[in-house]
Amino acid sequence: MPLDPQAKALLDKIEQSGAPAYNTLSAQEARLLYDKASELAQGSPPVPQAVTALKIPGPVSELDALMYKPEDDDKLPILIYFHGGGYTIGSLKSHDCVCRTLCVEAHCIVIAVDYRLAPEHKYPAAVDDSFTATQWIANNADSLGGDAERIAVGGDSAGGNLAAVVCLKAREAGAPHLVHQLLIYPGTDMSCSFPSHKTFGQDYRLTNELIDWFYQQYFAPDSDTGHWLASPLNADDLSQLPPAFVLSAGFDPLQDEDKAYADKLKQAGVAVKYSHYEGMLHGFIAMPGLFDKAREALSECAAELRKAFAT
Repeated sequence: MPLDPQAKALLDKIEQSGAPAYNTLSAQEARLLYDKASELAQGSPPVPQAVTALKIPGPVSELDALMYKPEDDDKLPILIYFHGGGYTIGSLKSHDCVCRTLCVEAHCIVIAVDYRLAPEHKYPAAVDDSFTATQWIANNADSLGGDAERIAVGGDSAGGNLAAVVCLKAREAGAPHLVHQLLIYPGTDMSCSFPSHKTFGQDYRLTNELIDWFYQQYFAPDSDTGHWLASPLNADDLSQLPPAFVLSAGFDPLQDEDKAYADKLKQAGVAVKYSHYEGMLHGFIAMPGLFDKAREALSECAAELRKAFAT
């Protein structure tokens, strides 16, 4: 299937603009550029009843978070969301449209967690923050207006990796109880060895050079990037994990490892739905103002969340 015309138009516009690649900037400069671009791409997302700033106790310092609520009812299901950005860029601001849409369309509380970023905070800081935040939210679900028996985790790209790892850590620890994992083009194998990394590693935004730059920011030279805390695909046992919705994009170097993770979950007896958006680029879910397929994908994610929360 060819590249979606709207995706091609974006790539052409970026090329014509002469905008620098993120990997040619400092992490701080890249964050500012990414947030500015995200604001232009988010369109007009739906409006939840309330958006509230939270402070969540982290393993080292307080974590900022945003809580989106569709209404005032108690016992609402909760989605804990981790944004993408290669563990280096991305913010509560960059993925605001995703959280707003999932809150309204899935009719659930969404809590977006601002985990610590690299290179200031190396692996496994983001993992530690994400799991600690998940534990705190589960323990305080009632006071937040949520239902401790209906908590899901989700994220895109690096955030999808964190969501997958949080599920593994929760199983290992025996808590908290999670009912679903929403994995949007997650990184599942840090080796970059699947064929799609070669086939789609140039010209489609998430280049081989950018991935290398992200991993150089996130991992120390002596990090064990093959461990399941970094590469969940390498976990020996994926059984007894929450049901999963895995979404991938066709012009994305991560697509092979996404499919491999969905397949390995299925082989371990986990209920999985896999959805592949053939004409789309990595990162498209946060661009509903530019891509019709982004709005379609967000609605599909919301529908899967509604099903998970109803069972």
